[in-house]
Amino acid sequence: MTNKLQRSVFFVSDSTGLTSQKLGNSLLEQFPEYEFDYHICPYVDTEEKAVLVVERINSAVAESEERPLVIETIINKDIRRIIASCNGFMLDVLDTFLKPLEQELGVPSSHMVGRAQSLNQDMKYKGRIDAMNFALDNDDGAKITRYDEAELILIGVSRSGKTPTCIYLALQGGVFAANYPMTEEDLTVGRLPKPLEPYKDRLYGLTIDPKVLSAIRNERKANSRYSSLMQCEDEVRVTEMMFQRYQIPYIDTSRISVEEIATRILLDTGLRGHRR
Repeated sequence: MTNKLQRSVFFVSDSTGLTSQKLGNSLLEQFPEYEFDYHICPYVDTEEKAVLVVERINSAVAESEERPLVIETIINKDIRRIIASCNGFMLDVLDTFLKPLEQELGVPSSHMVGRAQSLNQDMKYKGRIDAMNFALDNDDGAKITRYDEAELILIGVSRSGKTPTCIYLALQGGVFAANYPMTEEDLTVGRLPKPLEPYKDRLYGLTIDPKVLSAIRNERKANSRYSSLMQCEDEVRVTEMMFQRYQIPYIDTSRISVEEIATRILLDTGLRGHRR
């Protein structure tokens, strides 16, 4: 049973609703005292659909003592007017930002629904899909012969977060990222693995707290040498020594999200993605 305050939130959009959700979530995260009940209303692109959404919002008002929050990104003025007639608390994202921009830039906005789906965006989308395929194809050192195509090669011990970071970088940034797992043989030698030597300038390391690593590995192979704290401590220690020896930048992934890891990597490397 939660002691948090409750509030309904409606994300209303004439497209996918991703913009309103991202902005809305960023804003609502600033109010940890609340637990929000989310309702997604995408593709509200006709007046008939808008009326139905208003009915949903008003029904929520009738069921609760608090009026719901309504975060909308509707371009069409007539549809927006219908949504605004609801009994919720309105946050008009486009009106809040477009009007000041129009005044500053001295020209009216295009007011085109789905403007983001332009040819340029379609090409970026294709780039992200290509990057995703590359990440999956080059996961865990699967195809070291394609490293010359990589913009980034993540290295680190097993279960340090290489795969999810590569996938996130591909989907969100269109970065062609491969990853190479530091095996016990690599760590015994104590040198940079030969397949990586020609690409030292593309390497970025991931390290992790041995205790966290041990807990993660125990979920996969409980009570094994692989997941023992001693093994994890040895692997992390040798890997970090290698990073320092070869001046490879690295980040501790123990207590930060994949989003934060990826953002830090992009900042450190200057990669911009969407190269294709």
